[in-house]
Amino acid sequence: MGTPISSQPSIRYLALGDSYTIGESVPENERWPNQLAEMLGEKGIKPEVTIIARTGWTTSELWEGIQANPPQGTYQMVSLLIGVNNQYRGNSINEYREEFRFLLEKSIEYAGGNADHVIVLSIPDWGVTPFARGRDVAKISAEIDAFNAVNREETESAGAHYVDITPISEIDDPSLIAGDGLHPSGKMYQMWAEEALPIAIEIFN
Repeated sequence: MGTPISSQPSIRYLALGDSYTIGESVPENERWPNQLAEMLGEKGIKPEVTIIARTGWTTSELWEGIQANPPQGTYQMVSLLIGVNNQYRGNSINEYREEFRFLLEKSIEYAGGNADHVIVLSIPDWGVTPFARGRDVAKISAEIDAFNAVNREETESAGAHYVDITPISEIDDPSLIAGDGLHPSGKMYQMWAEEALPIAIEIFN
């Protein structure tokens, strides 16, 4: 006889980030980690999602948030999406590299030391949103690209997975932006989840 379902270890997914992970301006079920979990559910994989994220968090503030609510045990998958607020506040890119690398190392630790079970998403380009009108959007996009070059390099160096969702964020479609004129809509988050899905399936199989 097989192991009773009730005693099988649960599949756990930890999502770390900022407003883009907590889903500012969208219902909980439209957050990209939740949509990814739902897509996995359709494949017979039903992860429990834990999110440690808050709107406005920088890399250092995410770490403070993690320390305030430390992840317990091992997660079968960990995602990390952080850095837009470092860029928005004009923080040093060298500081970002150091703090992102640390957070990535912690993410790998939470995944049982397995970098292959960690997914990093690129920072979306908020310079194309209505919120950015009147600002130097070329400068915003260039800075986002620079921050993404850092997180991609660190991710690849660590052996984790990298999902570039920035091109999706730059699509000119009002339905992809939430009502606040800044954050993604559930429709855009769905597109992010679809990009991450093949890797997630690979991780859980």
